[in-house]
Amino acid sequence: MKHLINLYENINDTARNNSDCPHVVLPEEIFFTISIIGLLENLIVLLAVIKNKNLQAPMYFFICSLAISDMLGSLYKILENILIMFRNTGYLKPHGDFETTADDILDSLFILSLLGSIFSLSVIAADRYVTIFHALQYHSIVTMRRAIVVLMVIWICCTCSGITMVIFSHHIPTVITFTLLFPLILVFILCLYMHMFLLARSHVRKITTISRANMKGAVTLTILLGVFIFCWAPFILHVLLMTFCPNNPYCVCYMSLFQVNGMLIMCNAVIDPFIYAFRSPELREAFKKMIFCSRY
Repeated sequence: MKHLINLYENINDTARNNSDCPHVVLPEEIFFTISIIGLLENLIVLLAVIKNKNLQAPMYFFICSLAISDMLGSLYKILENILIMFRNTGYLKPHGDFETTADDILDSLFILSLLGSIFSLSVIAADRYVTIFHALQYHSIVTMRRAIVVLMVIWICCTCSGITMVIFSHHIPTVITFTLLFPLILVFILCLYMHMFLLARSHVRKITTISRANMKGAVTLTILLGVFIFCWAPFILHVLLMTFCPNNPYCVCYMSLFQVNGMLIMCNAVIDPFIYAFRSPELREAFKKMIFCSRY
């Protein structure tokens, strides 16, 4: 989605001349390295859940969904760098049919990564809510079958939405929908968590021991959500500024940080697995066994 992803390149010369802010340019090697690390880390998360039967539960399946979203974001940048390398070495015709098609596919991966992250965080939030306030009925409410169905619906919807956004990326309504979806879902998650923590605080003595233990999972999601907002919000703001005030010197000044904002998105995929490992003893133990090639 060139209109949304390659915004830095689309700023016109007049707008740049009106701004005194230097344009920050980062080496592509940095993006490539961070993306490789993020891809490998999240792959380890998936393999840990697949190989360890103790982790094959709805909660960890939802975490895997978030890991897949991070992997898609990393894969997008890796493939983009490879595409740029082929173009710069003359093996790929600039602005040809193949490059245009490849750009559309890569842009779909990028949008799919964002949508997958948003909805994965949402379903994890709902899972934590049920875990805390309906602990005794949790296993009858959140079954493996229901979890798989929910994830299938989420990814089908995200895939269709991502393709649609790429096709209609140059239309203002698409940009508005793209940017509004981010805060709307976050508001839903934040409202759910405010209700969760306030209710937990007011009924602290009535909360069962199981629910108190599961509050740790709610804190983990809070950390994941905070990191997600920190890493993605600057890019979403960039999209809004590029759409509605591309020639304003102040907007152009902020947009000069486009590559920094892009690096933050790549860092999100690297940070999330560390949060899983730090907050979940089960995952941490599984990681250790995989890294040191121990048998399960």
